[in-house]
Amino acid sequence: MTASFLLALCPPAAVAARVVAFREAHQVRDAAATPHITVKARSGLAEDLAWHPVVRAVTEAASPVNVTLLGPRRFPGDRALYLAVQSPQAVALHLALLEALKPARRFGYEGPDMTPHLSLVLGRRGLDLQVLLEEAQTAFGELDRHPLNWTAQTLTLMRKAGPGAAYQPVEAWPLGADRGPG
Repeated sequence: MTASFLLALCPPAAVAARVVAFREAHQVRDAAATPHITVKARSGLAEDLAWHPVVRAVTEAASPVNVTLLGPRRFPGDRALYLAVQSPQAVALHLALLEALKPARRFGYEGPDMTPHLSLVLGRRGLDLQVLLEEAQTAFGELDRHPLNWTAQTLTLMRKAGPGAAYQPVEAWPLGADRGPG
């Protein structure tokens, strides 16, 4: 059983609580149990943690990330139901991490066209994401009319123990730590 890692921006506590409540109400149990916006997926993040100093250096050189959270969407092929995120800064941080880590293999969704998002439900056989999308529109649809904005101050290292497990926060690093105060 091999652990995997990702790097994420975590939403404010009130947003996380709404996402968790939605998931619990619909009995959703998957790897996205802890609400987060993935900035760097697991490619290049080996279990030996040799990449740790590289990521810390990128995090320290980065600025806090402005995030705009929008309403629910569905990825093609029913891969996931998610809350849309607009954040050129999150994409820039993603690209800086890719450049610094230089993973031998990248996922197709990595790169400048990466779609920042906050997963509500990961797709799986037997799950009707259209029905859940309708439920999510009721629960989160106001975000398209009144987007929620915040500034993420930290990048969170998340770990999944193995297949079937959920990603859990391990450590959070301040964005822009080497810049000093204001």
